[in-house]
Amino acid sequence: MVAIVVVAVFFAGMGLYGLVAPAALVRPFGQVADGANARGEVRAVYGGYGVAVAGLLTVAAFDDGIRRGAVIAVAVALAGMAAGRLAGCLAERPRGFYPNWFYFGVEVVLAAVLWVAA
Repeated sequence: MVAIVVVAVFFAGMGLYGLVAPAALVRPFGQVADGANARGEVRAVYGGYGVAVAGLLTVAAFDDGIRRGAVIAVAVALAGMAAGRLAGCLAERPRGFYPNWFYFGVEVVLAAVLWVAA
């Protein structure tokens, strides 16, 4: 249960940051969210998704009826994110460790933590 809550806190932080400071969230990736449409997209994908997943994991941590399915679903989503990031890193070779390789590692670790917790 503690591991699930820790991952939920990570998603809550990402989600809230995405909602409050969407331009700052994507800046390390070389993206510029300089218009309302771009910031709205970041708020939806990072903000809304992050907060929703945090809520789901929080409920799952305390509800045996949905725990396994919810935790596996989020673990698989994280593994998919990591796989997509790996494909991007191999195709385009980012210059440094941060942000792409760093977040690849975060996604792999969080997916593994959830998989074990399921």
